[in-house]
Amino acid sequence: MTNRTPTAVAADRLPPVSPAVAAAAVAALPSRLRRRLDATVERLAALPVGQVDGGVSVDCGPEALVVLRPGPTGAVTGPEQARCDCLLAPRCLHLAAVLAACPVADPASHPDPAPAAPSTPDGTGRARRAGRAGAAGPAVAGGAPTKAQRAAASALWRAAAAVLASGVPAAGAVGQADLLRAAHGARLAGLPRAEAAALRLVRGLRAHRSRQTGHRLADLVEVLHDLLYAAGRLAAGDPDPALVGVLRRAYEPDGTLEVYGVCREPVISATGYAGVVTHLVAADGRRLSFADVKPGGPNRARDCAHAVTEMGAASVDHAALARGGLRITGSTVSSDGRLGAGAGVRATPLTGADWSTGALAELFARPLAEVVTGQLAVDDPADAGRAGTALLGADLVVVGAVGDQVLARELAPGAGADRAPVPDGPVIRLAPANPHPVLAHVANLRRLASWPGLRIRAVGRLDPDRAGTLRPLAVGAVPGATETLRLPPEWHGRADLGYDQIQGSHLPPRAQAGAAQSAPAVDAVAESPLWRVRRLVELAVSGGRRAVAEAARDEAASLAAPLRRAGFATAAAVASALVAESDRRGRDAFGRLTDPDPDRYAWAWLAATAHLAATERELIRSSWVAPATG
Repeated sequence: MTNRTPTAVAADRLPPVSPAVAAAAVAALPSRLRRRLDATVERLAALPVGQVDGGVSVDCGPEALVVLRPGPTGAVTGPEQARCDCLLAPRCLHLAAVLAACPVADPASHPDPAPAAPSTPDGTGRARRAGRAGAAGPAVAGGAPTKAQRAAASALWRAAAAVLASGVPAAGAVGQADLLRAAHGARLAGLPRAEAAALRLVRGLRAHRSRQTGHRLADLVEVLHDLLYAAGRLAAGDPDPALVGVLRRAYEPDGTLEVYGVCREPVISATGYAGVVTHLVAADGRRLSFADVKPGGPNRARDCAHAVTEMGAASVDHAALARGGLRITGSTVSSDGRLGAGAGVRATPLTGADWSTGALAELFARPLAEVVTGQLAVDDPADAGRAGTALLGADLVVVGAVGDQVLARELAPGAGADRAPVPDGPVIRLAPANPHPVLAHVANLRRLASWPGLRIRAVGRLDPDRAGTLRPLAVGAVPGATETLRLPPEWHGRADLGYDQIQGSHLPPRAQAGAAQSAPAVDAVAESPLWRVRRLVELAVSGGRRAVAEAARDEAASLAAPLRRAGFATAAAVASALVAESDRRGRDAFGRLTDPDPDRYAWAWLAATAHLAATERELIRSSWVAPATG
């Protein structure tokens, strides 16, 4: 018997649904019901969820009970798993609204029997921002896109261009269903990069419309750019295999490995995953990782500080591994360096290595400017998000603070207690890798910032979106320095900033603290007039084509001139072209105004966004090789 006892708010307890199922339910609605879909989805947020055998139920009113029974993967992957008992079912508003309110299932949870294209190893696929459950694997080989792939890419382009033209406020359940339908078509055609971008766009639209905490409009701009870029080029027949992307995760046998821990990284993903990733370096210098990332929220990431994960027949403690090592036999490794945990894997503990010895010392062997320049030199201008994903290390001296950020300078190469900062080196910002309050990043950086003159050895990532900014994951003592960290012996010379709590006793005496930096670091991107272009491309997403046209009428004179005066002539040109296209209207044979061409507008926006990303990336690169100037 069905139990209608409410247990939680619907939006928090509904199972994920495959894109094809959600899109089909919306497509089946008559047009008169589609107009009511968004309002119904919003109303569902206040409805409770009941538990039934093998699933959940949502009571949508008299004689309208929607029941979802997910499959073995936990996701609703077929229409038979979603039922409504109203008279109009299955073409009813209740069922479509509930499915539209459900989270979008990860593609890995609902495999399709579609034929796969030929594959060769490639590392071009993106696992966006550390912590995604998916990983890079084989990518489709080179060659012109097939007719089916071009058709699927064209459908994605049309759906994304419609979202761009209307803006987030109008990108409701119907527009999202169009994207989900096109994403499913891309999957069947073997276009994983475009499919993943479309699913991220749907999640981003929902987060923005519901004003979820932590969501940034800049992230939505980036994913829409990635989708339009890949879909547009594929639809035009571009043979670049990077546009196709990753088909699946693939682990290859790697024999016997010796790996040594670098640090732990808490993971809180926008797609509903959480956990911990332990970063490792193999004896041959390769960067590897071992993860325990599963569906969950911030508390799971916090509680994974001492998570124990099965690696074959062995149980691996992430806290011990981050400061120790393993000898692994029968190892398997994916193309992006993730260690597998298959049944044939065997692991035995090794004594951990210090950051200053062996393969771990390579993290600190090159100047920051050299490392950052290499990371920012990506081939694909639309794949700039890949920059900054690799770990890097540096010896720094704390010089001050700005808010939650530490100001530091890089120490010159050498050893001993008298190492000075690099002459004319830039002021570097150390920003929290994850500011969530359940993690220790912010508190630890504040503690470090209170000790000007402190020497620290830091491991983290480049922030590819901000000038001169690192996001550290762990810190340790600088070898030979006196004014440095004094960590407990059981920490083996390093502190994981997301988990370990740095105390006053871990710092040198207060008398040794230096003077704070009086002038903060200058952000070359924020100080340039490029913010005008950034505001324009973000307004296009948040408000749509009409918002750009209306804003441009008031600010047309102040848009291009400051850019040209500062030497950004191309930025001025692409911004002006976007403004002009936003207000363009055609006429039919009878002289009547017609709907504007969404394709020309989408290409104009894409050109402005691509140029903005490339210009900002160059400013960020320059911020690491010379002091920023106002």
